[in-house]
Amino acid sequence: MSLYEGNSFYSEKILKMNKCFLFYVWIFLLFVIPLSAGVVIYPAPPGEELSKDYEVEVDGQKVPVYLARVAPQEPVKRWKAMDDKTNSAQYYEQASFASFDMQDPVNVTVTSSKPVQSACILPKSAGIVSEVKDGKIVFRLSTPMPVTIEINGMWVNALHIFANLPEAPVPKKDDPSVIYFGPGIHEISHLEVKSGMTLYIAGGAVVRGIIKPDEKFHISGYSGLKTYQPLIVLHGSNITVRGRGIIDGTGCTTHAKHMLSVRGADITLEGIILRDSSTWTIPVRRSDRVTIRNLKLIGYRANSDGIDICNSRDVLIEKCFIRTLDDLIVVKSDKDQGPVKRIIARDCVLWNEVAHAISVGAELREDVDDILFENCDIIHDLGREWAMRVYHCDAAMVSNIRFENIRVEETRKLVSVWIGKAVWTRDTERGHIKSVIFKDITAAGGKPVMELKGFDAGHRVEDVKFQNVVINGKPLLPVDVKRNEFVSGTKITP
Repeated sequence: MSLYEGNSFYSEKILKMNKCFLFYVWIFLLFVIPLSAGVVIYPAPPGEELSKDYEVEVDGQKVPVYLARVAPQEPVKRWKAMDDKTNSAQYYEQASFASFDMQDPVNVTVTSSKPVQSACILPKSAGIVSEVKDGKIVFRLSTPMPVTIEINGMWVNALHIFANLPEAPVPKKDDPSVIYFGPGIHEISHLEVKSGMTLYIAGGAVVRGIIKPDEKFHISGYSGLKTYQPLIVLHGSNITVRGRGIIDGTGCTTHAKHMLSVRGADITLEGIILRDSSTWTIPVRRSDRVTIRNLKLIGYRANSDGIDICNSRDVLIEKCFIRTLDDLIVVKSDKDQGPVKRIIARDCVLWNEVAHAISVGAELREDVDDILFENCDIIHDLGREWAMRVYHCDAAMVSNIRFENIRVEETRKLVSVWIGKAVWTRDTERGHIKSVIFKDITAAGGKPVMELKGFDAGHRVEDVKFQNVVINGKPLLPVDVKRNEFVSGTKITP
């Protein structure tokens, strides 16, 4: 006989312990496993206008669909949005976006307000096949990523779907090192995030930028523009910004505020959506060891660059979606603010409206070295500038620039490596470009332009290599690349 056998007290105690254990096992099976393996959807806050063009369901659950202003379809109006800076905010159309978290493959159903004859899902490299059933678009999404759905060939009013991995544990609201914006609409005019702090913007939160009546101008470091203080400033070390919410700049006049300004070291930005910046969305200046991961940027106004890396080192940009009017990901170096080194932009999906998709320059006044753009999809290249460019109109040495495994789904002006004088020129001398590689590039378009142009015999473009570049299904030939007499060491190989 065991010690407890025949003892009713211990028998009842063991029974209660077993029931308690089974209860917690049941709770774990009911809640924890489905949450870890399922879909997380964040309700839209009251007062946020939602799209009337689309409805989205993921595994049968409705997902809020938000609105975003984007550049107009008509090219002349897109150019005006860039050039008529005073009235830039008047030139726009509307797209839509939805966001959720997933871990396992999910089924997505999209309902359009218009009859659906056809649907295209971008990037094409994802290999997502859709069906039109009962007027709805149905497809399976196997992995978290940003995808764009274009219905009946209408691209400007596209639906962007941002599928994220599940979040890391949410920081505590009452932690003194955390600035916490929970679900709902919040208004701010200026916020500083200092060393050791985390800024958390929860799913279902919209942080709206405003300009207070008592705010004053200051002079920006960019082109002498008069601006207000940035909306959010990260200044210091060991700073994190993350969440699944939205930062919205609609309430700020054009050229008023950078949306999220970075200056420091060991800084991470992850997960959030940035909508309608009034000028550069994310300038990273004089910084070291910055990671920008899974951000989604949509902008339409003049100079609404996506991510500008200026005089910084060891910066990683990955798994982002960017659709803005001006440059998407660009590297720059202002005078006397330090060199640029070891920059990587990879695994991004990019939509270029007017300017450059991935580029180095202009404003190159300190040396730039070791820049890699890798495994990116440029799903639209609609601009008057270039998909991939090294654009040098100042005096720095620019070297070791690589564009590798880039897929361009449409373009007019594909590649430019250029030294010259331009409106951005500040230095009296011209600089140098050496060692640029374009490798494993595929592109489509009418007959995309490709150019290499040095400035003079002392300021040359040297050692540009094209390896496995395919245009409209055909290997690149030497005759396809325009060159002047100040270019040397060019190699074009299958």
